Formats: sequence, C-alpha cells, structure tokens
Amino acid sequence: MKVAALIVAAGRGTRFGGGLAKQYCLLDGRPVLRHSLAILAAHPAVSAVRAVIHQDDRALYDAAASGLNVLDPVPGGAERQESVRLGLESLEGMGFDAVLVHDAARPFLSRALVSRVLDGLADADGAVPGLPVADTLKRAAADGTITATVPRDSLWRAQTPQGFRFDTLLNAHRAGTGQALTDDAAVIEATGGRVCLVQGDEANRKITLPDDMTAFDGAAPALLLPRVGFGFDVHGFVEGESVTLCGVEVPHTARLSGHSDADVALHALADALYGAVGAGDIGRHFPPSDMRWKGAPSALFLTHARDMVRALGGRIAHVDVTIICESPKVGPHRAAMVSRVADLLELPEERVSVKATTTEGLGFTGRREGIAAQAVTTVLMPETH
Repeated sequence: MKVAALIVAAGRGTRFGGGLAKQYCLLDGRPVLRHSLAILAAHPAVSAVRAVIHQDDRALYDAAASGLNVLDPVPGGAERQESVRLGLESLEGMGFDAVLVHDAARPFLSRALVSRVLDGLADADGAVPGLPVADTLKRAAADGTITATVPRDSLWRAQTPQGFRFDTLLNAHRAGTGQALTDDAAVIEATGGRVCLVQGDEANRKITLPDDMTAFDGAAPALLLPRVGFGFDVHGFVEGESVTLCGVEVPHTARLSGHSDADVALHALADALYGAVGAGDIGRHFPPSDMRWKGAPSALFLTHARDMVRALGGRIAHVDVTIICESPKVGPHRAAMVSRVADLLELPEERVSVKATTTEGLGFTGRREGIAAQAVTTVLMPETH
C-alpha cells in the first residue's frame, strides 16, 4: 500500500490553556508536534506526512518541522472533523491507498504501533489501536450523584494513529459533513464500514491539561541504546575535471556521474545514518526521479539524515567512512574531509573517521572506472525507537 500520514494539529487547546497551543510546547526539548512528525516520517511504510494546522501557526509549525522531509501543511477547519476532511482532500489524487490519522497531542507513538495499525487494514476498512478499560465505570448526575455502574466488558479506550482505506475515509467524511463525531473510526462506522481493533500502547498517552506536560516531560526513555548503520554507494567516472568527496572538491581527470553532485562518500554516510534509525535510504527521502535534487549538493542529504536522527531523540556518537578507489589520492585531502563531515554533522573531529583504500587493481575501481564508498555509523537511540 502507498500510505500517507495526516497529523491533526489545528486545535487551540482550550482545556490546556496558556498562550501557546500545546502541540508547540516543548517536551523533552522538542515541540510536541515534532515527536509525531519524526516518527511517521521515518517509518518505512509511510510515503508522505502532512500536518493540518491553524492558519495562524505557520511560523510555529515551520520551526517544529525544521529538517524533516514532510509535505507542506494545510490549514484546518473550525472542528476536528472538518480539519481531517480538508487534510484528506489536499492528498486526493496523489495515489494513496491508505491513510493514518494521528492527533498531534499524542507524541509518544511508536514505530511498532504504526505497523500494527497498518497490518490491521489487511481485511478491514479501518484499524484503531485500543486498550481495554480496566477501571470500574460510573454514570453520574449533574450534582455528582452516581446513577449507575456501567459494565466495562467489551469497552476499549481508542487511540491514534487510526488507519483507513484512503478513498473510504474521504468519502465517509464528505458524507458525514456537519456531524459531531469524536474520531475517524466513528465516521467510518456511521457509513456501515468495518473497523477493527489492534493492540494499543500504554505509552501512547494524550496531552490534555497543563499538568500532563509536567508529568510527561522526561517520560521519554532516558536509556539510549547503541544502533549501528551501514551504507554503501558507487558512482562511475565521466568526463570532467574534479570529484566531490566528503563535501570537498578534489582535482581529478574525471568527475563522478550522478543525479546530484554524486558525492559517493556522503551518500554512503547518509544511508548509514538512515539505516541506524530504520528510515530507509536516500532514494526514499530524495528520489532521483524528482528534478528538485538534480545537481543538489550531497550535504543536503547528510544534514537531513542528521536532523532525522535528532528528531527521533537520537545522538550521533561516531562515523567512519572508507573511500575505495585507485585515484585520485585521498590522503592529501583527508583532513579537510574530516573537518567538513564534522561540520555537517556538528560533531567534534575526533568522532569522525575518513580513510581510503584500493582494490589492488581488481574490479571496476581497480580499472579506474569509478569510486565506491562505505560508511559505518554509531547512533544512540531511545529504547522505544
């Protein structure tokens, strides 16, 4: 399935209070909205992410989404249901088979939860993550007097993201315009569609009141676990006078062929960072079929990978790049390459390694037909990601 993710972030948070909408308040040093944007943008099954925001919040949104490869936001409506419909209509015609709808006020969604919701769409019109109700439920009058005990059997607490067949949800929203339905599953249910439950996540809590921010801040896992990413890339020589390696222009009798500037070393390094956080590769985030990236500096790809690691709460601990070629000689430029990579990743130079080797005249690099590069990265990530 081609999947889009729609994050509903147009609310003003009347119960939350204060002058700043809760989705832009800082949680563990990052805007609440950024947590969800980053998780969904990094999920390998999600092709595009779009937020629906309040028309007055564009500057706040741009700051929250900085460095993430997501679609431009669209303005929402007066009510949540209208905001979702407007978001869906903005995605119409892009070929999406399914859509995830997520509330910006739930910043602790996990990749595993997203996958369970998508798996639930195999034989249903919609899939909703939920948790069984454990507490005894009471119904009360306006004065607080208990009038009944409500059986909790078969009752579940619904969460987001909720997943749906794209056309089914869009048509249901259009048919249900003006109704006061509390979530997207209810919109599908109102048309007779089948929605299934999948296992939710206790950590996927919703921020509603100011005290929630105090309770949740620091709730993201403090334990950082090491992840290792590996990247490999190859580019062939064509007529030219220099090659770009690790962001440094090196004089040569040829140049490297590629859609971008063909910096084979930075391509391998970016792929290693994407791999460490399970976010695919350069081609997923910057497809060569998109002419926007023709001739683009590969530093753009590397800084995007860096920002994605950070957006997911990770830290880059060390990177190691090996350039494989007979020529040009890398040694005279190695110090400049280390400095440039360290600058791009905002790391001290002692945590960056760049080295070179040959294949002793064997293979395409040995025949001086091109250059290969491989990279290994060590990234520290929260245990839930």
